[in-house]
This record gives sequence, structure tokens and C-alpha cells, in this order.
Amino acid sequence: MQVIEIDTTMTAVPSNNLSAWERLEQGRQTKASNGGYAGYGSPAFGQRSVDGELVNDPEESQVIELIRRHHKSGKSLQKIADWLNENGYTTKRGQLWHRISVKRVLDRLYGKLSRISGVASQDEQNPEASPLALDDIATDNHIENLTLLGKGF
Repeated sequence: MQVIEIDTTMTAVPSNNLSAWERLEQGRQTKASNGGYAGYGSPAFGQRSVDGELVNDPEESQVIELIRRHHKSGKSLQKIADWLNENGYTTKRGQLWHRISVKRVLDRLYGKLSRISGVASQDEQNPEASPLALDDIATDNHIENLTLLGKGF
């Protein structure tokens, strides 16, 4: 009878001992350091990727301004979502708006507030790093210059 010895030291992990997730993260960091968009999934509402760069989406920016104005007027997240749906606006993926979708847009716009007292979120500590600074969105003084996609406000 012949004995066959099997080497069990072979693995799919490369010699630098990084997991697949760590290699993906390194690739994203390298792409970002070279100026490219290296986010996870599709860009947030209000932005799109063009040639590997994040740019503001003008139509979605107008919807963000509508959300901001409705929120500023005191409407609830659900009322804003209902209004957007009634007036034919959809999310980035063409879906109906829900209150959590509206909340996420507002969180990005104003910076997510921490629920823990005395602890500032990353956006609160560094507001310039927020992808959608308030200066990128039209202010009340300039709202009349927006073409609101042919929808009533």
C-alpha cells in the first residue's frame, strides 16, 4: 500500500496575509488617494460618479432643496415623503420615498447628529468633509432661480 502525503499548508490567502476584504479596502484607499471615487456602492442621493469622480447631480440637488424647504417649514418626514411621491419624485433607484429616505438626505445635508449626549459625530467635528455642504444647495434667496423639474412646490 502506498502512502500519499497531502500538504495542508496551501491557502488561498496571498503571501502578504491580507484577507480579501483588506485587499479591497487597500484598493479603495489607493483609488481615493489618486483622486477617484472609491465609495461603497452607488453615490448618495444628490451625487453621481462621472469618470471616477463624484459630482453633484443637478436634478437630485433640486429635490434635496425641496426636501430642505419642506423640513424647514415644519413638515414631518412622512409628510415630505408623501409629497414627493404624490408629485412624481423618486429616489435614485426609481423607488418611492419613505421617511427614512428623507431622513438620510437631511442627515447628509445638515450632518448627522449624535444620539449620545456630548459626543460629536464625524460630520459635526468636520462639517467641510460633508459631501453636500449647504453652499452647494440653493438658499432661500435663490430658490426662485431653480427649475424644479416642472413640478409644483
